[in-house]
Amino acid sequence: MTRNDTPTYSTLEEINQRKQELRLQLDRDKQIVDQLWKGLSVKREDTTRGQMIANIISNSAMAIDAFLMVRKLKKNYGGIFQFFKKKKS
Repeated sequence: MTRNDTPTYSTLEEINQRKQELRLQLDRDKQIVDQLWKGLSVKREDTTRGQMIANIISNSAMAIDAFLMVRKLKKNYGGIFQFFKKKKS
C-alpha cells in the first residue's frame, strides 16, 4: 500500500486488526530506537592513560583548528559577521 492509497475497511474487526498491527509495528520501532539511543548515551571509558592523553590532545587540536578557522574567516570575510553584531542605538 502506498501513501496515496487510502485503506478501506468494511468491518470493525478489520479496523481493530489493523490497529493491532500498527501497535506491534510501533512497539518494534520503539525498541529499535531505544537500543540505538542507549548506544549513543553509553559512556566510553578509556582503558589506558595513553588513550586518555591522546583524546585530550585530539580534542585540543580540533579546538585550536576551529578557532583559527573562525579567525581566518572573520579576517577574510568580515562582512559576513556584521549580521551577528548588535546595532548601536
